[in-house]
Amino acid sequence: MRFNRYLAIVLATAALAAAPVHAVTLKWAAQNDVITLDPHSQNHATTNGIMQHVYEGLVRFDRKFKVEPSLATSWQFVTPTQVRFNLRKNIKFHDGNPFTADDVVFSYGRIMQPQGTMQIYVQGVKEVKKIDDHTVDLILSGPNPVLLPNLVDFRIMSRAWSAKNRSENVQDFKGKEDTYASRNTNGTGPYLLKLWEPDKRIVMQANPAWWDKIEGNVTEVIYTPIKSDQTRVAALLAGDVDLLTDLPTQDVVRLSKDAKLKVLEGAENRTIFIGMDQFSNELKFSDVKGKNPFKDVRVRRALNMAVDREAIRRVTMRGLSIPAAIMVAPSVHGWSADLDKVSPVNVDGAKKLLAEAGYPSGFSFQLDCPNNRYVNDEEICQALVGMWSRIGLKVRLLAQSMPIFIAKIQNFDHDAYMLGWGVSNFDTNYSLFSLVHSKTTGAAGSFNLGRINDTKLDALIQAINIESDVKKRDGMLREGLTITRDQYYYVPLHHQLRPWAMKTNVTTVYKSDDRPEARYARVN
Repeated sequence: MRFNRYLAIVLATAALAAAPVHAVTLKWAAQNDVITLDPHSQNHATTNGIMQHVYEGLVRFDRKFKVEPSLATSWQFVTPTQVRFNLRKNIKFHDGNPFTADDVVFSYGRIMQPQGTMQIYVQGVKEVKKIDDHTVDLILSGPNPVLLPNLVDFRIMSRAWSAKNRSENVQDFKGKEDTYASRNTNGTGPYLLKLWEPDKRIVMQANPAWWDKIEGNVTEVIYTPIKSDQTRVAALLAGDVDLLTDLPTQDVVRLSKDAKLKVLEGAENRTIFIGMDQFSNELKFSDVKGKNPFKDVRVRRALNMAVDREAIRRVTMRGLSIPAAIMVAPSVHGWSADLDKVSPVNVDGAKKLLAEAGYPSGFSFQLDCPNNRYVNDEEICQALVGMWSRIGLKVRLLAQSMPIFIAKIQNFDHDAYMLGWGVSNFDTNYSLFSLVHSKTTGAAGSFNLGRINDTKLDALIQAINIESDVKKRDGMLREGLTITRDQYYYVPLHHQLRPWAMKTNVTTVYKSDDRPEARYARVN
């Protein structure tokens, strides 16, 4: 039944989005959909991966993750806290409106609005000043050693289009707001988004007026979210999909041996972890009344000690994970092998800690998980339920689709939750600043959904933000990771490995941020 539904989607897409004879189409599939089209609303990797085709930043990454010019042609540090960007001239948005400095100033004000979760990408930027139509100055609150890689995901919107369509404000996603900008796009990028049918398909076509040249030959992209592992693989094997970036772990070996396919293997810079409510005086879904067990470091440590990460790697992930003790993956600057050494499972020790904390018989709580976002996400959570039961914890699992799940946990409607965190700028402080710093209305703590509050760690993270001495800063990153690990603020599970499979006539660049770029792809 599911496969028949998928075939119906493919046929409908072909009928609705038929391309010219000379068009080269890349049919790409993965398990989850974008959750909004508003580029300043949700820091969600799949959404960002699609939006990078439509909207551009002042700078971008090349295929090796080196920063290069995009909507800015060059930049100069006038002072350590004043950076002048020279904007590209004769650029038009997809609706024909010209791109100017006014759009950059507008986009900065928009991305800073508190209802969004993208402020991290302009972290440390105090003001954007227009110098003339094609020059802006970014005024910084202090020296910022990761300013340029951060700016890659600061996507520029048209001020005129936003005003015309009453989209000057960022969509309030967790408040379930729907806006024109959350359903429509208007960027300057290499592809125009022609159609989005949620949970069915996204159709993008090459922008003939793009200022740069597409390196590959793809003129049309059809992205299809297919939740079912079996159906995704069947679509690839049947030739209805060219590229699959969510490979079921159990099928990797089989697909790599198929003569009609090739598999690109790589480590994603994403860490999968469990967060816990460490703020509320009482957990919402627990049988413990009048206090919150997760405020006790002994309880958090017990949860960590009871997790058999090697079993998850071997059985659930079929070898496609790296067991984790810290909150960043090996490809992230600041990672260290000695810090990321996983301790052996210790069920008896975990039980002892729970007893010392006042829970000799354990307690109950709810674990919220997505079921269509990360590799084997629901299966991992099911494994955790069993592992934690061995120390007396009675865990109710609630697994839901990503859009429902993410809105729920952003509203703090949880006891504990699974999340995966990719580091888009490849720097450890991106994770510390977003996940561990006390939650504010701005970028700091934007995904600290357990509401950890550690004033010493806050001060350290703020100091890292402006530290320009590389050696000193690296030591501070190490200290931040160590405190986070030793206070057991999270339960890191593993760093995710994510191979891609494709037809042999498809070539593309493997991206460790799990964001394929159609401008690099060729379909022969």
